[in-house]
Amino acid sequence: GRFWVNGVPIYLKGVNRHEHDPDTGHTVSVESMVRDIRLMKQFNINAVRTSHYPNDPRWYELCDRYGLYLIDEANLESHGIWDTPSKDPLWREAFLARAIRMVERDKNHPSVVIWSLGNESGHGPNHAAMADWIHRREPTRPVHYESAHHEPYVDIVSTMYPSIDRLIEFATREGEERPFVMCEYAHSMGNSTGNLKEYWDTIRSHRRLIGGFIWDWVDQGLRRRTPEGVEWFAYGGDFGDLPNDGAFCCNGLVSPDRDPHPALWEHKKVVQPVSVTPVDLAAGIIEVRNGYDFADLSGLRGSWTLSADGAILQRGELPRLSLRPGECQRVTVPLARPELQPGTEYWLDISFTLAEATPWAEQGHEVAWEQFRMPYAVPAGPRVEPAAMPALRLEETPAAITIRGEGWLLAFDRAAGTIASWQAHGAELIARGPRLAIWRAPTDNDSNLWGDERLALRWREAGLDRLSEEVRSVEVAQAAPQCVRVSVRSRVAPPEGTPGFDCEYTYTVCASGDVLVDAHVLPHGELPPLPRIGLRLELPGALDTFTWYGRGPQETYPDRKLGARVGVYSGSVDEQFYPYLVPQETGNKTDVRWAALTRLDGVGLLAVGMPVLNVSALHYTPEDLTEARHPHELRRREEVILHLDQHHSGLGNASCGPGRLPQYHVQPVETHVRARLRPLSGGLGEALALSKQRVE
Repeated sequence: GRFWVNGVPIYLKGVNRHEHDPDTGHTVSVESMVRDIRLMKQFNINAVRTSHYPNDPRWYELCDRYGLYLIDEANLESHGIWDTPSKDPLWREAFLARAIRMVERDKNHPSVVIWSLGNESGHGPNHAAMADWIHRREPTRPVHYESAHHEPYVDIVSTMYPSIDRLIEFATREGEERPFVMCEYAHSMGNSTGNLKEYWDTIRSHRRLIGGFIWDWVDQGLRRRTPEGVEWFAYGGDFGDLPNDGAFCCNGLVSPDRDPHPALWEHKKVVQPVSVTPVDLAAGIIEVRNGYDFADLSGLRGSWTLSADGAILQRGELPRLSLRPGECQRVTVPLARPELQPGTEYWLDISFTLAEATPWAEQGHEVAWEQFRMPYAVPAGPRVEPAAMPALRLEETPAAITIRGEGWLLAFDRAAGTIASWQAHGAELIARGPRLAIWRAPTDNDSNLWGDERLALRWREAGLDRLSEEVRSVEVAQAAPQCVRVSVRSRVAPPEGTPGFDCEYTYTVCASGDVLVDAHVLPHGELPPLPRIGLRLELPGALDTFTWYGRGPQETYPDRKLGARVGVYSGSVDEQFYPYLVPQETGNKTDVRWAALTRLDGVGLLAVGMPVLNVSALHYTPEDLTEARHPHELRRREEVILHLDQHHSGLGNASCGPGRLPQYHVQPVETHVRARLRPLSGGLGEALALSKQRVE
């Protein structure tokens, strides 16, 4: 029930690869091949399926040299008429010719470990004849063919795009002992590749499961330039071609020019060849396991850091380990317990890097890492005592509510029910908002019309793309000289009035300058799982530096965040946009403790999670991203669109495969969105200090 190479059972951590170049189409240079191989190995990919034809002979020579396993696939597909040719004796010799030419050409390449009879052609006697010929001519390698299912002439059983439950059914099928592989899974179209961790948890839990091949490696877009010289990538329909499949050729883990998608970092982490588990973190004891198939760990250098809220306090090297494949060893990290600071998180990071350069990566390239929050009994952060602060000045008119504190002014628009102005440190901090945020620009997975999920269609049917907010009441009360509470009740719904959301926003304004925002959201009517539940604010464009304490630096989502460390990251707002070939939801950051939007001088706005949020900051609205077909068609807004989400939907794999797992849906249930807002003037240092404060 396992797949063995040279007497060792292995996992196939693979991708499907079409031969593609953004400038030369299906004519691929050696330099492009080498770049693909180096990237694959750097991201812990160890296998490639030559979908769906034997590749350029030079590809096999390079895979021999650099070290990649190959499923060599015959150039045979009859998708449109399915099994008709395989059952027709007139086609028998043509079928055999495809197998014979492939095997005779490639049989001496050690990188080829599996023969494939083709792709999506049903099955019948002609496929069986191919397998029979291969078994007699070249019996050292197993035969694979997905459409054969459990037919006896294949040595490896496979399927495409199974759900986790379906995968377990295959793995536990009674009477079946052959190894099982997903020859296509995790359809990586656009912002996608959710729940990869759950797939690999399942693979490692069942003996017959030997891995899978993600669909696929590269977005098959073609490079174009606008008359102004702006580069973009074209897909179906951009050439006046009718009919066309739109962007359905753009399913890659890398863009046409081989820029890694954020999802590729998730794959690297999920299948990394070294794992670390905690034994006694307080004492620094961990267990290291070598997950390589053949190599020991002598080629890697282990190191560690202890950090406090992203700042490194201690660092050191692990002893050199020579663990053989599959072996484990306990290691004591010689860290010293730091002096614990109130409200601070302490993290232990373990990293394994190449001790020497290899043909596919430089010395110091990181192969594997783990991160653990230290179980220290950290005292709570300092409590803010408003009673000792100067009183707030409250001014009311029929149109506005104005609250003045020491060095700042906050104004509410009664008609809009939102903040109209927040001035502090000589800057305007908010242009408008907060407002309830439900819509997101549909991802390719959201927009799928093939499966049962069909979320974008259901969102539109529910009117979630046409929501407007009607303010029902605005009340203000000054419970204490240092505290003003503004309450706004509203109804958010599409023009037809239902379904929708009843909202109550409570703004507790403190003399410290903190504003506690609590949005109580009560959905009503028939609603599908939601894109998000959160708040949307528009900030002045001058607040263009985005800093956050959470997972990063790449975008992450609830079902695709394992490949990102928790830390403090910073960049421009423009840098948070990833240019998927079709614009869609992008830029989310998960597990965010706090985020700040600032000017270059450090003046800006701090948002603190209670306890954590999903946060994004872009120069585009969800509506902008929804309407555009290509990134170069987007018109950058001057203002910053800030989302603070209590819940944000996962990504799943539904563009061709199963939808997101139940735990990654945002259910339309009663929800509280909580955040603390505060003016900033001192940049990162002040943000760290203020984020630890307790304001009640």
